[in-house]
Amino acid sequence: MMFSKRLKNLTPYVPGEQPRDRQYLKLNTNESPYPPSPRIKDFLENFDIQHLRLYPDPQFLKLRDKIAVCYGIKSDQVFIGNGSDEVLALSFFSFFDSSNGKLIFPEFTYSFYPVYCDFFGIDYRTIPLTRAFQIDIHGFIKRGDACGVIFSNPNAPTGVCVPFEEIIALLDKFPTDRVVVVDEAYIDFGGKSAVSLIDRYPNLLVSRTFSKSMCLAGLRLGYAMGDANLVRALFAAKDSFNSYPVDMLAQRIGEIAISDQPYYRVIQDKIITNREYLSRVLVEAGWEVLPSKANFVFVRKDGISGQEIYLKLKEKGILVRYFNISGIRDFIRITIGTKDQIDTLIREIKKWF
Repeated sequence: MMFSKRLKNLTPYVPGEQPRDRQYLKLNTNESPYPPSPRIKDFLENFDIQHLRLYPDPQFLKLRDKIAVCYGIKSDQVFIGNGSDEVLALSFFSFFDSSNGKLIFPEFTYSFYPVYCDFFGIDYRTIPLTRAFQIDIHGFIKRGDACGVIFSNPNAPTGVCVPFEEIIALLDKFPTDRVVVVDEAYIDFGGKSAVSLIDRYPNLLVSRTFSKSMCLAGLRLGYAMGDANLVRALFAAKDSFNSYPVDMLAQRIGEIAISDQPYYRVIQDKIITNREYLSRVLVEAGWEVLPSKANFVFVRKDGISGQEIYLKLKEKGILVRYFNISGIRDFIRITIGTKDQIDTLIREIKKWF
């Protein structure tokens, strides 16, 4: 009796495993294999701990200014959160209401979306992917009675990207009083961002993270960009729950990272090169590799279950991600590592599969 009915009905999100039993080559959680900007190290070595006695800026003014400059938008079009997961959670709370219809998102996508729906009591409908595992934008358009749309682009766990023109087609035809959230956690690895559309479509919100392309998964820092009205709504939700969610160090490190784009473009290019190399080798070895624009690939091998591949690689000290979900059980998701890490993976794959 001590637990609420709401809690009893929740099925929590399960992140990629972080085992401690041995040293693993971790290619399962889409972390960057490269370090963040060296400017961050310089900042931390010289940080005055006296500042930690003060609360951080609840409006994130300096960080929002830096992000706005980076994308050529206004600072009042930027919202900051404690990881993009918090940004997404506040978006679910703020914009999706079942009294206006069901929320729609792809059948196979970021598995936190249905968890948020359960947490906030939002009814939802999933739209099947196409045979090529592409997001069916036309399926979204047909559901004009929905309370909103959210999808990852590139999609997770498939890595397949929605063409920019299809996002425009969705926004042109979807009701303007319903919010469309494009979750761009992986967009810097080859896709075209929808950020340039936020002035044209006031119902568009673009979510981003510092975890992937800026090598800061341990920092927990995310942001969203959209119409100033959407940003004000997110601040209202945040300030009704936790007015200081992003600490002082995270904000300052975010400012440094977003200002060092030349460094991160080099990192992103390395990951893209390693992704294409791994994809080419696997295809030549008879694997099916979905066309990824993310920092991972989604692959399968005829005649071998995804679970078997996952377990054999784990036995050999390599972690990849396996989803025990009908429709994608034959696949594994492989995070792109360094060239040496990819070569280690390829040797084991060729040996055992």
